[in-house]
Amino acid sequence: MSQVNLLPPEILQGQKTRRTTLMVLGAGGVVLALLFAFYLLQVQRLSSVEDDIAAQEQTNAAIQAEIDELQKYEDLQVEAQQQEQLLASAYAGEIAFSGLLMDLSRVVPPDAFLSSLAVTTTPAAPAEGEEVVGATFVGNIALGGEALGVDSVSQFLTRIEQVEGWVNPWASSISQVQAALDSWSYAMTVDLTDDVVTPRGSGTGEDVDG
Repeated sequence: MSQVNLLPPEILQGQKTRRTTLMVLGAGGVVLALLFAFYLLQVQRLSSVEDDIAAQEQTNAAIQAEIDELQKYEDLQVEAQQQEQLLASAYAGEIAFSGLLMDLSRVVPPDAFLSSLAVTTTPAAPAEGEEVVGATFVGNIALGGEALGVDSVSQFLTRIEQVEGWVNPWASSISQVQAALDSWSYAMTVDLTDDVVTPRGSGTGEDVDG
C-alpha cells in the first residue's frame, strides 16, 4: 500500500532547510565548545608556566643572595693568599743568624778567638728554565782572629767544613803574631749553601726563631 504525501513541496523544502540549518548550528556549537575548552586549557597551562617561572625566579633570587653573602669570604680568601705571597716573598732566602752563630761557637777551637765576623747573604734565584746542578750558594762568612799554633787554625778549618751548609772553607791569610807564644792571626772565608736557609725562607713551612 503506497503512501501519498499531501504536503505542498514548499513546506517539504522548508522542513529540509530547517533541519539542515539546525545541524549546521549544532555542529557550529560543538566546534565553539571545543574551541572554548581548548582556550581554557591553554589559559590554565599558561598560568601554571607563569607560576613555575615566578617560583624559579624566587629560587634564583635566594641563590643569588647566598652567593652575595659568600662573596665576602672569597674576597677574604683572595686577600689572605695575597698576604701569604707577600710574606713568602719577604722571607725568601731567610737565614737563621742565631743558628749560624751557635754553629760557629761550636767549631771555634778552645785556643782560638775571633776578632772580626761578617756574614753576607746573596740569595740568587735561577733564571727561568735554568737547571740547578749541585748546591746553590746563598752567602758566605768572612772571619778573622788569632789562634795558638798553626794546628789550631787547621783544626778550625776542618771543623767548619763539618757544619751542614758550610762549604769551601778557605784560609786567605795566616801570619805569625808572636813567635814566643806561637800566636797566629788568620782570615778565613766559607760559602753558605741553601741548606742553611730556614724552612720559612725556602717556603717549606713555618720556621723557628731566626
